[in-house]
Amino acid sequence: MQALQKPARFLWFCFLLFTGLYFSKTILVPLTIAGLLAMLVLPLSVRLEKKGVSRGLSAVLCIFLMLVVIAGLVFLLQWQFSGLMEDLNGIEQRVNELISQLKQWISSNLGVSAKKQTELIKQQQESSSGQVSGVVTTIMNSLMAVAVDLILVLVYIFLLLYFRSHLKSFVLKLTPSEDHLKARQIISQSSEVAQQYLGGLGAMIVTLWVLYGIGFSIIGVEHAIFLGILCGLFEIIPFIGNLTGTGLTVLVTVAQGGDSSMIIGIIVVYGLVQFVQTYLLEPLIVGSGVNINPLFTILGIVIGETVWGVAGMILALPLIGIIKIICDHIEPLQPYGFLIGENKKKDDKNFMDKIKERFRKK
Repeated sequence: MQALQKPARFLWFCFLLFTGLYFSKTILVPLTIAGLLAMLVLPLSVRLEKKGVSRGLSAVLCIFLMLVVIAGLVFLLQWQFSGLMEDLNGIEQRVNELISQLKQWISSNLGVSAKKQTELIKQQQESSSGQVSGVVTTIMNSLMAVAVDLILVLVYIFLLLYFRSHLKSFVLKLTPSEDHLKARQIISQSSEVAQQYLGGLGAMIVTLWVLYGIGFSIIGVEHAIFLGILCGLFEIIPFIGNLTGTGLTVLVTVAQGGDSSMIIGIIVVYGLVQFVQTYLLEPLIVGSGVNINPLFTILGIVIGETVWGVAGMILALPLIGIIKIICDHIEPLQPYGFLIGENKKKDDKNFMDKIKERFRKK
C-alpha cells in the first residue's frame, strides 16, 4: 500500500495541474504566448540597449517590429485572397456540379432519390435557420476576444521585457544561494530554446512558402502562392498542420476543376517538401534545440489541444522543451527529463550529419 502512495500523489498532482490549466486558460494563454515572444525578441532588445536605447523604448521598438511583420503577412494573404475571390463564381459553379454528381451517385448506389435528398437538405436548413443569429453572435464574440487577447499579449510582452531583471531576481530569491548558478543556467537555456524553436520555425515557414509556391506553380495549381502560404502557415501545428494544408489545397483544386493528375501532383509536391523539411530544413534551421521524442511530441500536442485548444497545440513543443531543461537541471526530476527527451547514442547520426561527414572525407 505504501508503494502506491508516490504514484498516487503524482497522478493527483497531474489531475490538479491540468484542471487548473484548463480553467485558467483565458489568463495563462495570452501570458504564455507573450512570454515566448518576449524570449524571441530578447536578443534584439538587449542589442538595442547596448547601443544606448532605453529599456522601455527598446521594448516598444521590438513590439512595433512584430506588428510590422504581422501586418505584412496579413496584407500578403489579403492580396492573394482577393485573386481567389475573383474566381468565386467559377468555384461555386464547379462545387454545384460536384454536388450534383454526388447526388446522382447516392441515388444510383444507395437508392435515395434526388428529390428526397433535396427535401432532407431543406429540412436541415429550416431546422438550423434559427441558429444563424447565434452563429453570427458567436463569431463576433470570438473576434472581440481575439482583439482583447492581442492587446493583452502586446502589453505582457512590453512588461516582461521591461521588468525582466526584476523577474529574474525573484526567481533567484526563491532558490538557495548554492543553486543560483543552476537557476541562471535554466533561465538562459529556456530562453535559448524558445528563441531557437520560434526563430527556426519562422525561417522554416518562409522557406516552405517558397517550396510550396514553386511546386504548385509547376503543376499548374491556380493561386499557387496563396495555397503555398496557407500550407506553410499550417506548419505551426506539428504533424496535423501539414496534412490540413495539403487537404485544403486538394479541395480547392478540385473545386476549381482540377483533374486527377493535378491532385497526384499536389501529393507528390507534398511528399518532396516533407522530405526536404524533415532531412534538410529541420536539422539546418530548427536544429536540436527541442530534443523531444515523438511519443511525447504527439502526447503534448493532444494534451495541449485538450487543455488550451489550438493555442495549446502551437505552444506544446516549446513548453515541453522548457520543462525538459528544468528536469535536466534538477536531480530528482532528471529521470523525467530522460523520459521526455530523445535517447540518441553517440554513434547515431542524422541525414545532414552523414552528408557533412562525406564532404569532409573528400
